[in-house]
Amino acid sequence: MAKAKPTACDNRTARLRDLHERMVLIRRVETRLGELFAEDEIPGFIHLSIGQEATATGIGAALGTDDTISSTHRGHGHALAKGMDLGGFFLELFGKADGICAGRGGSMHVADFDIGMLGANGIVGAGLPIALGSALAHQVKGRKSLSAAFFGDGAMGEGVLHECLNLASIWSLPVLFVCENNGWGEFSPSDKMLATTPLKLAAAFDVPAKSVDGNDVEAVADLAGTLSDAIRAGKGPHLLECKTTRVLGHFAGDPQKYRDPAEIEALAKKDPILRAERKLRRAGISAGDLAATSERIDNAVEAAIMQARNGANADFASAAAAVYAGGA
Repeated sequence: MAKAKPTACDNRTARLRDLHERMVLIRRVETRLGELFAEDEIPGFIHLSIGQEATATGIGAALGTDDTISSTHRGHGHALAKGMDLGGFFLELFGKADGICAGRGGSMHVADFDIGMLGANGIVGAGLPIALGSALAHQVKGRKSLSAAFFGDGAMGEGVLHECLNLASIWSLPVLFVCENNGWGEFSPSDKMLATTPLKLAAAFDVPAKSVDGNDVEAVADLAGTLSDAIRAGKGPHLLECKTTRVLGHFAGDPQKYRDPAEIEALAKKDPILRAERKLRRAGISAGDLAATSERIDNAVEAAIMQARNGANADFASAAAAVYAGGA
């Protein structure tokens, strides 16, 4: 007897399972990073994107291996959604010699050119011109690839964003500007600091723009796919505003005393992972299946952490050799 062909509903459920799994991975990684940082096992500083997993995952689902991204100081999710190796990622954040960047980049500068991850960046808005340059390279070389530039709403007032929107529009570059609008620029509400919106700013430079519920991973993936197809078809740059939620503070350990406790208490209702799980349950996925997925991810994360703990420490001399041009 011939097997029944998968229906559109089956395919959509399978895709949502994949998206959900990626979000759970990002959440588990960042939860453990917060704990490890508090225990002084992670050097440097970290900024967590808990609550924003749907944006990274949805955009990542629309990108291919030859596409490139530039990230922000809150970029762990972007790196993992682009396909960064989990073991190499943790080795890097532990400052180990076998890390993705030989232990030299850490949380705010992790990169992997082999998968098109051009780097996180500790300077607000500084990843934008990197993505723009990559988009120009795609165009000059005649590729069908695109470059995605992640930035937060806190970067809206940075002149470099305006310059990049302008150049991308003038040169019709294949770049997707992704604004992760979580409503906060460090410790201040964005609407108290900005006189415009992402969509209005994009319109000023004749860049088509859309807004999406950034906590609905399917909605993000669908719209990112549509915009990516337009960009690959030669229709120039586009901007996607993902309205999302920053659950934790600006940095790891931020007590968020500037934030209304009632707002923080209500954040659980917007959790993108719980929203995806409710959809999966309605589609017939059992609680046991979801628990098994979480357990498998937990085991993979703990194995990567153990590998990182046992890794060789980065050598100071070799790290210093790469500070200036010509270094190894």
